[in-house]
Amino acid sequence: GVEPGARLPERVNVAIEPVGAASNDHSLKSAAPGARIVVSGATAGHEPKVNLRRVFAMQLEILGTSMGTPGELYDLLAFCAERQVRPVVDSVVPFSKVEDAFARLQSGAAFGKIVVDHSA
Repeated sequence: GVEPGARLPERVNVAIEPVGAASNDHSLKSAAPGARIVVSGATAGHEPKVNLRRVFAMQLEILGTSMGTPGELYDLLAFCAERQVRPVVDSVVPFSKVEDAFARLQSGAAFGKIVVDHSA
């Protein structure tokens, strides 16, 4: 991992882009020649600016995808459990302070998931 916005040590062959407008340019700049950008969401905006010169000069492929089938989700969860894959959690916020969670997301200071605890 690298700090948010930091330059990667090398370009990548595949970039998973679930965020959208806020990180799309970084994904494009991180891509190696002939790389694939897999767009699976648009959490932070669905209309990013795209430098088409970078797309054709680097011969990038932009592929849209959905979340997958229930069977694929089951396989993914089994893989994560087996390999002990855990998401990065920035913070856990009680539901009574959900506004704070959204404010942290909006500020751009979050690194990882913000969990809203409905039991608190």
